[in-house]
Amino acid sequence: MASRAEVPVGIVFRPPYSRAVATTLTGEVQRVTYENEETGFRVIKLGAVEGLSVQRAPVAVVGTFQAVGPGSRVRVSGDFVQDPRHGEQFRADSVILLEPSTRAGLEKYLGSGVLPGIGPALAKRIVDTFGMDALTMLDSDPERLRRVRGIGQRRIEEIRRVWASQRAISSIMVLLQTHGASPALAKRIHQHYGNRAVAVVQRSPYRLALDVHGVGFKTADGIARSLGISGDHPERAQAGVMHELGVLAEQGHLFAPRDSLVQRAAEMLDIDPAHAEEAVDALRASDRVVQEEERVYLRRLHVAESGVAVQMARLLAAPARPLHGLEIAIERFERRVGVRLAERQREAVALAACRKVLVITGGPGVGKTTIVRAITAIFRRARLTLRLAAPTGRASRRLGEATGHEASTIHRLLEMDPRSGGFLRNRERPLDADALVVDEASMVDVPLAAALLEALPDRARLVVVGDADQLPSVGPGAFLRDLIASGAVPKVCLNEIFRQAAQSHIVQNAHRIFRGQMPEGRGGDDPDCDFFVVHRRDPGDAADLVCELVTRRIPRRFGLDALSDVQVLTPMHRGPAGTLALNQRLQEILNPMGPGIVHRGQTLRVGDKVMQTRNDYQREVFNGDLGRVTSLDPPARTLVVEFEGRRVDYDEVGLDALTLAYAISIHKSQGSEYPAVVVPLLTAHFVMLSRNLLYTAVTRAKRLCVLVADPRALGLALAETRREDRATHLAERMRMATSG
Repeated sequence: MASRAEVPVGIVFRPPYSRAVATTLTGEVQRVTYENEETGFRVIKLGAVEGLSVQRAPVAVVGTFQAVGPGSRVRVSGDFVQDPRHGEQFRADSVILLEPSTRAGLEKYLGSGVLPGIGPALAKRIVDTFGMDALTMLDSDPERLRRVRGIGQRRIEEIRRVWASQRAISSIMVLLQTHGASPALAKRIHQHYGNRAVAVVQRSPYRLALDVHGVGFKTADGIARSLGISGDHPERAQAGVMHELGVLAEQGHLFAPRDSLVQRAAEMLDIDPAHAEEAVDALRASDRVVQEEERVYLRRLHVAESGVAVQMARLLAAPARPLHGLEIAIERFERRVGVRLAERQREAVALAACRKVLVITGGPGVGKTTIVRAITAIFRRARLTLRLAAPTGRASRRLGEATGHEASTIHRLLEMDPRSGGFLRNRERPLDADALVVDEASMVDVPLAAALLEALPDRARLVVVGDADQLPSVGPGAFLRDLIASGAVPKVCLNEIFRQAAQSHIVQNAHRIFRGQMPEGRGGDDPDCDFFVVHRRDPGDAADLVCELVTRRIPRRFGLDALSDVQVLTPMHRGPAGTLALNQRLQEILNPMGPGIVHRGQTLRVGDKVMQTRNDYQREVFNGDLGRVTSLDPPARTLVVEFEGRRVDYDEVGLDALTLAYAISIHKSQGSEYPAVVVPLLTAHFVMLSRNLLYTAVTRAKRLCVLVADPRALGLALAETRREDRATHLAERMRMATSG
């Protein structure tokens, strides 16, 4: 523990670079000019500074650390930086609170608001009573505050609680400091364990990974190793098994075969497989995992997969009221929109009118949108209470535009609760819906599908629309594929390409790719061409061409805006033609100037195209949403992003979920369409290449698709059909649930 004279209170962000020697300053906090309690980011002015060769005006210290009041003495380590807007600042890597060295400083500190209900007058009386031992009194025997006139028992209890909480959080920060933890994470640990937090971390740090959201196995393992805990500790094995199940879930799997899981965990932890076996059994006993036969699930994923099967069986078991006058309704729709439905399209509309659940699937150009328009028109004519939904904001907007009926994201439809991360619509409070149409269903993961089905009333009809040959959802499971594979629900598979769509080389090549055939580019002098294949084998050459296409050739020839209309889609993040390198290069060309915020190795500026990388229920932005930075405040490390006309504020914690999006992964592009896409495809990407991946990339393009490809990589992608297989048991579970 720290000495009494140096009470550590917090840490700040770690810059994305290393420093040989940090500068250390000691001084008194004159005032706090900015603070964000949620993120812990603060700006303070430091006076009477020791450690400077030349005295100067009060030093502005910026960083993420726990609250320090005026009058506090602090020791800060970091570096001076020159901010383009605010001038010289000291960017702190660590902040240590020191006891005030004078009675005046102690009075100022205690009266700064650090204790509830203690202002300058009471602070003076406390110091008059206890002198420089006031802080020792607060640590050891705050009941002695009764000796101070004006402080009653209720206030003493509140002071005791706040002071103990501050000390506990400070101690947690010290333990986590060397592992890069944030103040927000320290607070979360303290909220979970209370004043036992230090004892828990010191005695059983792996419980953090098991109990506290946001603490990963690597953080817990680093703390444990620094505390000398053995590598074969049972809780380490349990945390390692949970970590491996989490990694598999991030890869899309709902479960792991037990033997495979044990082997993965033993290798990752470098322990005997017998210890991993014991860990799985202990996790089963504590209900953290569920095992069915040889399948081991995270409990939440088992609940989700089982829930989809049970709720689907419930919907199918309820009677469906037939909709009368179907032929007349179809004829009216055809006259109104000026189309003639094909036989398979009519079949789909008829099934939607008489069955409780229907799946409609097919590739580009086969008329899925026309069917959805027809079905929604017929549902509305029958005066059904209709709801339309899609997984993303972009997809829901397209659905609404196509049908002329209000559509929303699934999260908004279910009335997401930001505090719990769950939904307010459920079995007890179902949706007011006679019919629900869900578009872009390939993007719906199993946990979201379970929540959606649970919220549907028995009377509701469900129409699920999507392209089962695209990549599966970013989240775990393969809902649409398993729904089709189960055979438990009626389905219509569309394969006829309509004449207008057949004229598109994008559509033609998407279907060629689906059949495993090499896509065909057109000559550069063809004015109607919308699909090009340009051969490049060297990753550096390919990256050069991608940048030239995006910034010069495509805007000049096709009149498209490089920022708004052209999207680079790439299989991987690393390498010269990966998202990281291409984002940096494209930003340097398209948006190189102006102040920025450096966060995790990338600079964010006004005008940058950015992407949200995980669901944020509080801000109502979701994994894969694209936006533009409209304003920022570098000292406060805050910015504003506009997503399709909606402005969203980000603090420093929120920045973790933002990344540059001039180039994004193909997986993140699901459910979106772009006027033009440029896709590098190289042999260096071989671990990710698959037919589904290439098919998904090509079908994101509306007006133009350019493949910058090594022919060998194209061959590898077309030959690989199993890369996107996922460990799920949903199809079998639905068959069993509906067979009775």
